[in-house]
Formats: sequence, C-alpha cells, structure tokens
Amino acid sequence: MTTFASLGLAEPLLRALARCGYETPTPVQALAIPPLLEGRDLLGCAQTGTGKTAAFALPVLHRLFTETPRRNGAIRALVLTPTRELAAQVEQNFQSYGTGTRLAHTVVTGGVNPRRQIEVLRNGVDVLVACPGRLLDLHGQGHVDLSHIEQFVLDEADRMLDMGFVHDVRKVMARLPSQRQNVLVSATLPKPIVKLAHELLTDPVEVSVSPEAPTTDAIDQRVMFVEKSDKRRLLSDIIKTGDIDQAIVFTRTKHGANRLVKQLDQAGIEARAIHGNKSQNARTRALEAFRSGELSILVATDVVSRGIDVEGVSHVVNFDLPNDPESYVHRIGRTGRAGRTGTTIAFCDPSEVEYLQNIERLLGAPVPVDRDHAWHSDNVVVPAAKPSRPKNPGRSRRPSRRRSRGRRRSGASKPSAP
Repeated sequence: MTTFASLGLAEPLLRALARCGYETPTPVQALAIPPLLEGRDLLGCAQTGTGKTAAFALPVLHRLFTETPRRNGAIRALVLTPTRELAAQVEQNFQSYGTGTRLAHTVVTGGVNPRRQIEVLRNGVDVLVACPGRLLDLHGQGHVDLSHIEQFVLDEADRMLDMGFVHDVRKVMARLPSQRQNVLVSATLPKPIVKLAHELLTDPVEVSVSPEAPTTDAIDQRVMFVEKSDKRRLLSDIIKTGDIDQAIVFTRTKHGANRLVKQLDQAGIEARAIHGNKSQNARTRALEAFRSGELSILVATDVVSRGIDVEGVSHVVNFDLPNDPESYVHRIGRTGRAGRTGTTIAFCDPSEVEYLQNIERLLGAPVPVDRDHAWHSDNVVVPAAKPSRPKNPGRSRRPSRRRSRGRRRSGASKPSAP
C-alpha cells in the first residue's frame, strides 16, 4: 500500500499530515508527488475534490525545506490561482502542511488594502500564493521580486481561461527566471490550455485522474422541474422542510444572487451572497460565517464553485443551471467530499432543458427526476441523453521528449540523484 512516508516526504510534512488526519495519498497525490520531488515539470488533470492541492503543495514544501535556504528574503515558490477564496484556501493548506518547516508563506489578492501585503513581502516569504491582477500590480510597483522563483504552480488553469486571466498569466510567466520547475493543474484541458501547457512546461509528466467522468457516488443527485417564477417558493419550501445542515445555492448571475438573498430574507430565511461584486471583506465574512456554522445558507455564483472546501455542506442547490456542464460538476463537488455524503438538487425550468441535457451527457447518465413537490412543472420535457463513455480513471505517463515548435524552454530542474 502506498503511504505518504513511502513517497519520500520530509519528516515535518509527515507529522503535519498525521495531525490533519491524512492516512494514505489519493490517486492524484500518489501519481504526482514522486515526479515533482524529482524536479520534473507536471501537467495535472484532475477534478475538484481529488486532493490536487496537496499533490503540488507537499512537493513544493519538501523541496524548499530540504534544499538551499532562502536568499535575502527572495520568493522561491509562486502559486497562481483564479479567485481570492481559492488563493486564501491554498495558502491555508500550505500553512497546515508546512507546520514545523519554518517556511514563510503569504497570500496576495485584490479587494483589500495592499499595505499589509506589502509589509509581509518586505520581510520575505518562501511561498507566495496570488491572483494574477494584484500580483502584477505589486510587481509593477517594485514590491514583488519574481527573479528567484524556483517553483511555479498554475492552479485551476481552465478557470483562469474562463475568467479571462490567461493574458495576465503570460505576463507573469514572462517575468519568471528561465530555470524553474513548473506545474499546471486543470480540471479540463481545452485547446487553449494545451497551448499554454506547451509554452510553460518542459518534458512534463502527465497525470490524469477522472478528467471527464466525475466520481459522484457519494452524492445523491436529483433534478426538480419547475417554472422559473416558482423557483423561489420551491427553494423556501426545501429549506424550511428539508433536512439541510448547510447549503450552497448557486445562481447564474451576481444580480440574481443578491435578489435571491432578499427574497429569502422576506421568507424569514437568513442567507448571504458571495460573488465578484462583493468587497473582499464582505466575501471573507460570509465565507467565515458559513465555515463556522453561524450561517446555514450561502448564495453564490461560480466564484466558490472550485476548490473551496467547507466541511459540513450537506446540500448544493443549483437554483440556476449553469450553461457550462463542467461548472455543474464543480458546483456539486462542494458536498460529498473526503468520504462524506451529500445531496444536490437542481432546478430546471423550460428554458434550461438544453443545459440539463449537456450535464447528463457529461455525467454519462440521467439525473433522477424528483416530481414529489408542489411546484412540479409538466412543461419541462427532457429527451433521453446518450451516455458518454468515461475514460480511464487514473494514469501517469511521460510523453515524448520531442519539443513543440516555437516553444521556449521554461527551465525544468534536472532530476535529483536517487
């Protein structure tokens, strides 16, 4: 049986993992950690909830802890993430795993006064977790030195693409030293991400864990057919009569999230909204209240659909079905995590039938229909979807060493001696 100790991780990391309750590595961790410890570049394709943050964070910490100490406060590892919430969570993971290593780390994101961030950077950090926009701002002002980066991780690369950050990512890449180790992690690999991977990675090991057929065994999924005008009343009924400990309710738009919170308040249900137009302080307060259990209902856009792990989420409600089927998978992945079970409910009005079909096509099976509610609509008719054939659940391979035309060398470290 593969264990974290058998992977060769440093003793302080093993002690931290034991304190966190981690017993054995997940498939993506078992496949990714060994080549990363060797200094190889890596292309990782894994869905949310597979443990991919630890898959890159543990090797980063191990190499920083066991190799040359930091020079003159230089930043040695950089992790780019698409959202502030994900950046904060990734930095918390570095803190948890890095206890006992005495490695310094911090997070840099927009939405807050940069003064405190600048002060921490001035004192020096080993690991910097950042969103592209604020990082480029601080670099342009001379507060961030990227010239000593040894390890660069691009997390949730496809989400970067969706949010229009790829241009900023390339700007960051252009400011990094040529000799470095690179990691690109993505839930999916559309052509623009494959192109970016060719620019970033040198002779990468490829690790893929269920990139197209998500594991939903721990999640009880159902869909309710309802007219758009009845969705709010259906949601209120579910919250008041259902066995809901904590629920994330996803809307398609920021305005829709705000409006739904007001409507729930009128129905006597406390909820808070979290989306891109909220200040960072408001987003942080809402998420902390939800994490602590003080708040039971969080209404959100896709800003929290990836990477955010809140223990105790019993339900995910898709108040609006997403037009991107993979967003549905990321949304429902907020429940049923780490061995727990969860329930997801999707509302589908007549205008969302095509969205539901695309979701079922991605899942490879229909979502069970729950007609046992007062607001069921017979106007929603969904033709049976043809199931897709899932790919192999896990693989790790080393691709051909032939370099793609026009790709610059981005400087993977040579493998260390065994």
